Amino acid sequence: MRIIATHINADFDGLAAMIAAGKLYEDAALVFPGSQERSVREFISHDLLYRYEFLKPAQLDMAAVDTLVIVDTQSKKRLGPLAACLNNPGITVHIFDHHPISEGGLTADQSWIRDVGATTTLVVEQILAANLPISSDEATIFALGIYQDTGSLTHNTTTADDLRVAAGLVECGAKLEVVSQFISHDLTSPQVSWLGELMKSAEQVTIEDVAVVVATLSLPHYVDDFALIVNRFMVMENMDTIFAIVAMAGKTYLIARSRIPDVNVGAIARELGGGGHASAAAATFSQITTVQVREMLMASLHRHIRPPAIAREMMSAPAITITEAATVYHAETLLTRYSINAIPVIPAQDADGRMPVVSGIISRQMVERAIKHDLGSLPVQDFMATDVEVLSLNATRADIQDIIIEHRQRLIPIIHDREVKGIITRTDLLNHLVNDPANLPRDLLHEADFPSFERNRNLLHLLNAHISLDIIELLQKVGAVADETGAHCYVVGGFVRDLLLKKATIDLDIVLEGDGITFARQLAERLGGRVREHERFGTATVILNDEMKLDVATARLEYYEYPAALPTVELSSIKLDLYRRDFTINAMAMQLNPAHFGLLIDFFNSQNDLKQRAIKVLHNLSFVDDPTRIFRAIRFQQRMGFVIAKHTERLIRNAVKMNLFGKDDDPRFFSELKILLDEEHATGALEQLAEFGLFFFLWPDLKPHLKLDRRFRHILRQTQQALTWFKLLYLEDQYEQWAVYLLAVMSRSPDRVLAGFCKRFRLPPKTMAMLLEEKQKGERIAHVFARHPHLSPSKIYELLKDLRIEGLLYVMAIARKQEIKKAVSLFVTSLRYESPLLSGSDLIRMGFAPGPEFKQMLDSLLAARLDGVTSSLDDERTFIEHHFTVPHSR
Repeated sequence: MRIIATHINADFDGLAAMIAAGKLYEDAALVFPGSQERSVREFISHDLLYRYEFLKPAQLDMAAVDTLVIVDTQSKKRLGPLAACLNNPGITVHIFDHHPISEGGLTADQSWIRDVGATTTLVVEQILAANLPISSDEATIFALGIYQDTGSLTHNTTTADDLRVAAGLVECGAKLEVVSQFISHDLTSPQVSWLGELMKSAEQVTIEDVAVVVATLSLPHYVDDFALIVNRFMVMENMDTIFAIVAMAGKTYLIARSRIPDVNVGAIARELGGGGHASAAAATFSQITTVQVREMLMASLHRHIRPPAIAREMMSAPAITITEAATVYHAETLLTRYSINAIPVIPAQDADGRMPVVSGIISRQMVERAIKHDLGSLPVQDFMATDVEVLSLNATRADIQDIIIEHRQRLIPIIHDREVKGIITRTDLLNHLVNDPANLPRDLLHEADFPSFERNRNLLHLLNAHISLDIIELLQKVGAVADETGAHCYVVGGFVRDLLLKKATIDLDIVLEGDGITFARQLAERLGGRVREHERFGTATVILNDEMKLDVATARLEYYEYPAALPTVELSSIKLDLYRRDFTINAMAMQLNPAHFGLLIDFFNSQNDLKQRAIKVLHNLSFVDDPTRIFRAIRFQQRMGFVIAKHTERLIRNAVKMNLFGKDDDPRFFSELKILLDEEHATGALEQLAEFGLFFFLWPDLKPHLKLDRRFRHILRQTQQALTWFKLLYLEDQYEQWAVYLLAVMSRSPDRVLAGFCKRFRLPPKTMAMLLEEKQKGERIAHVFARHPHLSPSKIYELLKDLRIEGLLYVMAIARKQEIKKAVSLFVTSLRYESPLLSGSDLIRMGFAPGPEFKQMLDSLLAARLDGVTSSLDDERTFIEHHFTVPHSR
């Protein structure tokens, strides 16, 4: 594994140099060894969230790192946990740095260390030397690194090389307006002087345990953008709050900044006749001295600054709780009795009588759905949400907001001495904030006024980078047709997921907030295609002339009458449509209407799960509603290398334990199994099915006879190897991979078990006949090979000629000797293409009369050719004359 890393507390030069180095080391992972500067974090969040994948040291197998590329440092100490990689045997170290070589610095196998203004300059030079293209977005990132470390090319450390590279980046389309947003400019000489005067006058006052800095200054003339000086003062001294009172040109100005929710400078400025928001505000006064403004300010501060809210004061007590073993029916009783919507779930008391911390939360929604499915007698632990954060009595409002808003947890248990002392709900938080709406986080305000950047971001840059132009144009046409009908239109599911993973895909599922079938007809007419409709589910497929398909659905809500039932469909909005989907990573949409084309819709924090590579369900009854989702969870886990989240894994085990697979003949189970066995990593999927206890559900007849023992795992591995070998031949033969795996699973079972499986899941008679025939033939042939491993080519041909590709691969899967695999390989790659050089016409010309003997003669010729007895026409004529007698004419 190769990784690229910079120093801890990374700045823009470190970030840009890492990304630039990624163009030189294309397969290397980008790793931050520690934190980043705040401005860098903001830039990554706003501009780089899905363009690059940045790893943390905890996500690495340190021992697997064989190449370490270090940028913007030569110090082992500044590599944080990544320094451990330097001890790997045979580690290769490359260094790019513009700092002077110091004693005790790292020794590199290759290094690019030179006295220039920014490390990014050195890396970009290598990119240009290699004639690698630089996009406009990349040029902007690289320019950020150079401009920050050179003071926008004004520091005396700036070299001609920095200027040349910066000019080249501008030619590549670097957006300097973006650079200027994130680069802090140096102060001019007069500004530095005024900053010093401001610092001398600064005074810290404490109001209700909150420290506030107040500074005053008088200047003879007006100074433009004095707020820049105040901002620099705040950053230099790492202040939480500052109020600067500055007299300039006959007026007095108040400039206020705050980084904490306890001081809302907007409210204070408004009271003094100014304006602004909670973190930045200002006010202007005429004919009032700085002393008078300070007195007015102090009075306002005492009115507005209150003691920090703590959990002890906000919580509702006593807490209503329920134990894990209590039934869902009992939970319903408590919810109704106390008119609440969720209850913390606690385990039974431990050995010393103390009550452990909360183990989950059960909501009214989950309770009602469980009872609807006649599961009310089961314990609440089977349905509770387990990803629960708790707080102490002294938790701050910021702590509370983080859990309720950022983590979307509906209530917070408050713990003291391992007991639940109270509960804080979303309503409690809103009640606390309602008298001070300026402090409300944007997530709690109307989305139309304050759209969430994280949940709604435009994906145009990803579309342009990873999706072909014809697909983009097709999506734009779909959005235009939707606009004409006045409906909102989205592409959903796998397309959005794969796009965020930077993978090209043509799996287009379109959802319309309207009549999907009518829209599909209009779309087909406009695009010159045809429609296949599915009235029951409100869906249709638009098939275009080039056989490109668009699946169109009406935004819908599905509910299930009983566990494992087919869904009942009702019209709904896009949010409810996404909520019905299987996993969070598939519950995102991208709008197609022209005005919002490319806008990502993410209601369920799905992006975070995608970045964490976690498979999570959207609600706790997901597997109760549709147990086949378990197969899909395993499929995604194996295909994408994701992990099934702990809570989701727990829900899978609960669904298996509840025996929700009661409808044994449901063909949906086989449909999902078939898709799973067609995956590249089907072997791992089968082992995962067994680990979850589902293997014997699919093949109950195998239970007395088969365990996932060493021999069985060996057969599965050989099956995968045989399939991989065949795929690498790039032949045109069509075959069913799932059938090969199914035969492998049944390899040690009688034919009746396979027949029973086919009948149980209602496989077509033709398919069942094929499977049974290939199983019988394959096992008979494998038995012959086992007794006679060194057969002649003609005997090999005779044995294998009637097998389908599935049967041939099955023989390789169950082979116990290498000679058997070699024989099948010889047949597939060579023997089956051979034929005699002499034809029937040639035999007639030789004097033989057509008849049953012809087949015997041609078969003998083929055998002789396969075994090397003959190699030319003359050889074959001699062979025929020697072995067969030409009849005498009468």
